[in-house]
Amino acid sequence: MEREKVMENLQGLGKEVLAELEAGRSPTIEIPVRTLSNIKFNEVKEQLELGSSVSKRNFMNVAHSRKFMQTLLVAAWINKDLLSKNLHTSLRDMYYALKRTIPGTKENTFEDQHTESDPIVVDLETALDVLREELHLNADVRGRVVGNVVIEDRGDTVDWSKLGSGGWSIPSNVEDIKFKEVDAKYILLIEKNAAFERLHEDKFWKHENCILITSQGQAARGVRRLANRLSIEHNVPLYVFTDCDAYGWYIYSVIKWGSMNLAHVSNKLGTSNARFLGLTMTDIEKYGLEGYTIKAKDMDIKRAKELLKYPWFKHEEWQKEIKIMIKKGYKAELEALSSKGLRFITNTYLPDKIGSKDFLP
Repeated sequence: MEREKVMENLQGLGKEVLAELEAGRSPTIEIPVRTLSNIKFNEVKEQLELGSSVSKRNFMNVAHSRKFMQTLLVAAWINKDLLSKNLHTSLRDMYYALKRTIPGTKENTFEDQHTESDPIVVDLETALDVLREELHLNADVRGRVVGNVVIEDRGDTVDWSKLGSGGWSIPSNVEDIKFKEVDAKYILLIEKNAAFERLHEDKFWKHENCILITSQGQAARGVRRLANRLSIEHNVPLYVFTDCDAYGWYIYSVIKWGSMNLAHVSNKLGTSNARFLGLTMTDIEKYGLEGYTIKAKDMDIKRAKELLKYPWFKHEEWQKEIKIMIKKGYKAELEALSSKGLRFITNTYLPDKIGSKDFLP
């Protein structure tokens, strides 16, 4: 969403409150409910999304008045101090910028960042249908990328193919990045940094003409949004490469279908055309990796059983893989492929899987 449009939406919120005050009514703000009961899985769109339930924040309700004040305080500050000046900042900076004692009282605007100011930002995201990054509030920075892509980032032209061994560090906010050239057959989003390093050193991205992204664990918002934009805007398939365990599979599900915590922005952070290219239980037997597995802990088995119940894991291929893991009681890391040689992943495993389209949905 363009900065001017986000400002217009924020100002619209203020004008609605003002209109109710001028009419002699207690102003209210409607916030979509983000509880589990209001999160649905849209099988057509293949993504998690919020239902239609909303809650009303009423200024004259004693139970609501504090949050009502905080909501308008955050909205006004974002509009005046960030968007109008085209500045970006962190959630922590925002908390300190707005924390103070209200004149004539002993009441502070905010007591705690994580339980008070952070949730207000999510409320605004949900109510205005914008990303936090479109409010110019940055999230954690994590992830790197390399490939035949040229971008413009705040006036600088950056060629991802010419940044040496480090690659390009993915910022938390990728909304203003302009893709000038994108030449790739597919995107490979990798959970592990070690696997990214191996493939980057072997110039896998150059030989395969693909884009390599490492999420370094659970993908940060910037990584998910970058993958979404690249895949959707440039019609490039997205493959996700993770460990063979319940947590690696969940990382994939968040990238593909979205997360329950951020169901309100699944359309911008989830990429429904993603396919799983990671290590599977079937691969362990196929490539003789049984001797390089790790005994699953109770929490691994518990998590796997939870995945079985998720509507988005109901596909028969996923049900089969998860049940095998529960039955055999072991898991495997991507690094297990190195037991076949350091370049096995580059020269054999990935070319075989991609060539035969051995993906999970």
